[in-house]
Amino acid sequence: MKPVFVLLVTMASIIADSASASDARFIASLSKLDPKTRLEQICDLHAMKRIDQDPNPYHPDRAKADVISHPRHVKDTIIGNGGAFRSQGRWYQFSFECKGSPDRMHVVSFNYKIGKVIPESKWAEYGLWR
Repeated sequence: MKPVFVLLVTMASIIADSASASDARFIASLSKLDPKTRLEQICDLHAMKRIDQDPNPYHPDRAKADVISHPRHVKDTIIGNGGAFRSQGRWYQFSFECKGSPDRMHVVSFNYKIGKVIPESKWAEYGLWR
């Protein structure tokens, strides 16, 4: 039984290191983007994490702030009603307000409301995919 436990601990460590490495790569790539795009990227990522962690049936693997309509940028904040996220192969509309840090590398506050499922017949119009 001990070898299995050691293997599980080792695997957990490898997975944590991989996640940490991918986060480091993500942070490095963010610094190369213009501030507006950087804010959109951190808000998209934060939307996926928050929706996944909150008590609901959704587990997003993709989120975009500007699917149905373009969000408003006000200093370090994005306010949008036309965002979308994909969960278990289906796209859902969401509205949100995302405030970033002054350097736009981190999310300071994030509020959202999940809307209706987006019919597959609208996916091409919105640039969505399976």
